[in-house]
Amino acid sequence: MLIIFKLLGSLALLMFGMKSMSEALQKMAGPQLRHVLGAMTTNRFTGMLTGMLVTASVQSSTATTVMTVSFVNAGLLTLAQAISVIMGANIGTTLTAWIMSAGMSFDITSAVYPAFFIGIILIYLKKYRYIGDFLFGLSFLLLGLGTLRATGTEMHLGENQALLDFFASFDPDSFVTTLIFLVLGGILTFCVQSSAAVMAITMILCSSGALPIYQGIALVMGENIGTTVTSNLAALSANTQARRAALAHMFFNVFGVIWILFVFRPFIDMVCGWVGYDVTMQKGTVDTATFLANSAKLSFVLAAFHTTFNVANTFILIWFIPQIEKFVCWVIKPKTVDEEEDFRLHFITAGFMKTPELSVLEAQKEIQSFSERMQRMFGMVRELLTLSSSSNSKKDNQAGDFNKLFTRIEKYEGISDNMELEIAKYLDSVSDAHLSDETKAKIRAMLREISELESIGDACYNMARTISRKYNGKEDHFVEKQYDHIHQMMELTDQSLSQMNRLMGGRKEAFDVNRSFNIEHEINNYRNQLKQQNIVDINNHEYTYAVGTIYMDLINECEKLGDYVVNVVEARMGIR
Repeated sequence: MLIIFKLLGSLALLMFGMKSMSEALQKMAGPQLRHVLGAMTTNRFTGMLTGMLVTASVQSSTATTVMTVSFVNAGLLTLAQAISVIMGANIGTTLTAWIMSAGMSFDITSAVYPAFFIGIILIYLKKYRYIGDFLFGLSFLLLGLGTLRATGTEMHLGENQALLDFFASFDPDSFVTTLIFLVLGGILTFCVQSSAAVMAITMILCSSGALPIYQGIALVMGENIGTTVTSNLAALSANTQARRAALAHMFFNVFGVIWILFVFRPFIDMVCGWVGYDVTMQKGTVDTATFLANSAKLSFVLAAFHTTFNVANTFILIWFIPQIEKFVCWVIKPKTVDEEEDFRLHFITAGFMKTPELSVLEAQKEIQSFSERMQRMFGMVRELLTLSSSSNSKKDNQAGDFNKLFTRIEKYEGISDNMELEIAKYLDSVSDAHLSDETKAKIRAMLREISELESIGDACYNMARTISRKYNGKEDHFVEKQYDHIHQMMELTDQSLSQMNRLMGGRKEAFDVNRSFNIEHEINNYRNQLKQQNIVDINNHEYTYAVGTIYMDLINECEKLGDYVVNVVEARMGIR
């Protein structure tokens, strides 16, 4: 029982170390990597190299895929470019196997303790704490590998007759055996949710001499498919582009496994030759020391196969990216629902929230969509005002259109409430993770943004209700100059919303915040001017007090909306 717990505990250490190391790397380089990913994907080859470098840097192909999909959604990358990045990510993720093979081949557990000591000092030195987090993650990973290796040796797997008999029961020359281990590798990866853990188990079994190399490599191939099943299930609730990217990833790996099965043994023998592993050496034909020395090379064989397989597969498929794009677009059709009338978050998906630093980017895209929706809602209010100004003869004909538009505005108000709650809930779940100070500040700003955006929705709805009350009531029409003033105020408000959306969709460094402040001052001055004029016009009996009150309600609501817009701009720019 103690050995089993040591085995499970060392696997847990390995998985935790990999996760911690990946998150620390993303904290150090997250924003820069986003810019690199956006800038360095001019063609399929630079896209592939970018995907490879980014994944090798952050040690997470999931992180690269999440970034890539969000860029496709934002229109910064085409689906074809995204596919090339995902191909590169598959090569970059093989670096993990090399780190693990080094951990399996040498006893490095003694070296991790100084790394832990240095790591804790760096964590307390606030400036270098992410490097400390990285050292801790790497040390946990290597400690887990070392403990796993020691436990494997302690278990004497190579001398365990029951285990040897189990693997011997499969015909090593049979194609069916390869398929069985392929499926087993896929199922194990899907259940454990960690390809690194399955790779570590395979390395232990192979290097101890218990598992023949051909079955071990079949497990590695199954692991390649198992990891894509997870991402496809996660993408089921995602938008169309995310599901297409996940399907392209699965197609890439499945196609690779299919062609490798045709050249299975010659390909493996070639890789074994490169590493210097003797495939023909059998236990009992040579002395134990020579056999174990040969078996110790198996972890490097698995890492070399993983890299060679992914590089070869990328080299074959990189020429067919347009065809892969057509295929995934043909399989996954866009939804026909009117997305504006259907409340659903389009960028945030629970299944993809695996890397907190990058989840903030998804939330930013969702807030941008929220912001654009609020401007469309204001456009409907302007249209409602135009319909309400019709003469009595036209009023009967347009009553249906007016009520239909008012119902749409009501629906949008409900959507804005739901969007605020859902985005806030998502940001709350992201903030539970260990985040960099920069990301924590972004989350605080985003929570302020969504609160102000929801207030914009409330202001639009209040205006719509005021217009509806006047339309269905007995009050007189606004006089012509009142309509002119309201339209002018609404035009200024719409300009402020346009400026806000320009900021939300672009980079804040290139945004001139004074433009938003100037429009806000103009709105305030115009409101004050109209307030004074309204009192004069009522005293001159140009219209009734009741009409003047409704008129000023609309003007004041526009001014409030302008304040909310400025609050969003300040939150985005980091102005308190």
